[in-house]
Amino acid sequence: MRSLAIVIPTLGRPTTLRRVLDLLARQGTEAGALEIVVAADAREGDLGPLREALAGRPWPTQLVQGESDGASAARNAGWRAAGSDLVLFLGDDILPRPGLLAGHLARHSADPGDEVGVLGHIRWAPELGRSAFMVWLDHGMQFDYPSIEGDDAGWGRFNTANASVKRALLEQAGGFDETLPFLYEDLDLARRAHERGFRLLYERAAVGEHLHRPTLDGWRRRMELVAPAERRFVRKHPEVAPYFYEMLARAAAAPAARGRAAPLIRWIPRSFPVLGERAWGSADAFYRQQLAPPFLRAWEAAARDS
Repeated sequence: MRSLAIVIPTLGRPTTLRRVLDLLARQGTEAGALEIVVAADAREGDLGPLREALAGRPWPTQLVQGESDGASAARNAGWRAAGSDLVLFLGDDILPRPGLLAGHLARHSADPGDEVGVLGHIRWAPELGRSAFMVWLDHGMQFDYPSIEGDDAGWGRFNTANASVKRALLEQAGGFDETLPFLYEDLDLARRAHERGFRLLYERAAVGEHLHRPTLDGWRRRMELVAPAERRFVRKHPEVAPYFYEMLARAAAAPAARGRAAPLIRWIPRSFPVLGERAWGSADAFYRQQLAPPFLRAWEAAARDS
């Protein structure tokens, strides 16, 4: 069985991090040789609560800190400090369900090539409830699991909230680009790895639960960060189309949407005859138009500053 390092970048969530570590401990003894590396963001001023969260764990642990602000630097510090040949990146607000570690390890054992990575599944933590907006985010905005067919997830779905790769691939690709500190740093790494033959396999049984309740207002603010990040990404990779820009520019140009049928997507799948298409069309139009203005303003501002 291969050795596995679990790298968890963190900023300002010591209580949630402790829950993540507690749940990992329940399945760790069944998953072979493990090590945990908690990688604090450079902005994390007090490391005491993180040391307390790591104390007394049943496997080797390390606490490291990124040299510059952002998740890219934290993740780089984490995987470089690890000694294992497999690296699982896990979010500090992703609660691992039983079988998560075993699922990643089994896939890597079946596909041991350096070019193979594994994408685990993420769903919303049940304690959050489930709004229509949360359901909508799962379909191509924050995650895109429903559209995966078969085992090949494609490099464009690489998300380090629950994904594992060979250490050799990280070394070959040079790790995360620290000039992309947050948002699109995952896709940038995946795109560079793709040029080296990277394959991302989807493991549905490796489930993590996202303990973060999104809101529409919060996502309006988030899109102000996504826009300049996407602009930097497509400037670096001009062969890749700007996904959010194209989607939200079309939405902004469409007639105003009221979203009256959008709440129905909590119960009605897109494939449901007639009503499914109506409800999901309503949700797509409404939520995209809500997110388009802050995104497009930030996109234009980034264009002026570049």
